[in-house]
Amino acid sequence: MDVLSAIATRRSIGKVKEDPVPSELIHQILEAGTWAPSHFRTEPWRFFVLTGDARKALGKTLASLVEKTLEDPNSEESQKRLEREENKPLRAPVIIAVAVEPTTANKRVMMKEEVAAVCAAVQNMLLTAHALGLGAIWRTGESCYSNEVKELFTLSSESEMVGLLYIGYPDMKEMTGKRQAVSAVTTWLENEEDFA
Repeated sequence: MDVLSAIATRRSIGKVKEDPVPSELIHQILEAGTWAPSHFRTEPWRFFVLTGDARKALGKTLASLVEKTLEDPNSEESQKRLEREENKPLRAPVIIAVAVEPTTANKRVMMKEEVAAVCAAVQNMLLTAHALGLGAIWRTGESCYSNEVKELFTLSSESEMVGLLYIGYPDMKEMTGKRQAVSAVTTWLENEEDFA
């Protein structure tokens, strides 16, 4: 699949089969992530591949975060919610947790640029998963960005999570996408006067 086709046809696939994904495909996805551009060549991405029972540790962490917000954690409704939260990572056979571990060696490096590099890595990974016939979704949110999740992956205090990539073989019909016309979001500037 050529890159323009991959970009135009990739969609977030939230429902995947339980079938295991061969490790060589995961390696290709990770390799693609490492070819993203990074300012000063810092390569700030860090990947954590969760399969099998390792996903349960993430589920327990997610459930503990929700439990702190519950008025009555022992109620039947709360217990069901905690169980749902704990089972979230089991929705896909592979999860790749993606984080930014910023460089401290070069004071000119900006965190914003480190995050941008890792987001570019995620896009490479999503496109590669799609080209390999896999479905993937980039999940984020308050829990993902929490200190507890950072601690689970033993990240430094300066680090940031950018998301959890849930990956597997698609178990939903193929979707088509729609975007605004490029002209709606683009301004062409040729002369100084165009800035007036």
